[in-house]
Amino acid sequence: MGFFGFLILGLAAGAIAKFILPGKQGGGWIATLILGVIGAFLGGWLGGLIFNQPLTDFWSLPTWILAIVGSIIVLLVYGMITGRKGAKS
Repeated sequence: MGFFGFLILGLAAGAIAKFILPGKQGGGWIATLILGVIGAFLGGWLGGLIFNQPLTDFWSLPTWILAIVGSIIVLLVYGMITGRKGAKS
């Protein structure tokens, strides 16, 4: 997968992860892109390590699942570090 494909995957995975997680996560689209790319990298690394399934093909379902799961993990860690507890009324 190329550099721009990886960026698009990271942005989409970060947006999907923000949608899946409850509460309000901080950061705009730039933060989503950065955290999504980091999450996609983490998901690809863990997928290759645990399941022998790296991020290679943009249109494969395992690639998207690994990228989204990695992005969720990164967003949870980011939330713990920044102290965001979720949406407040």
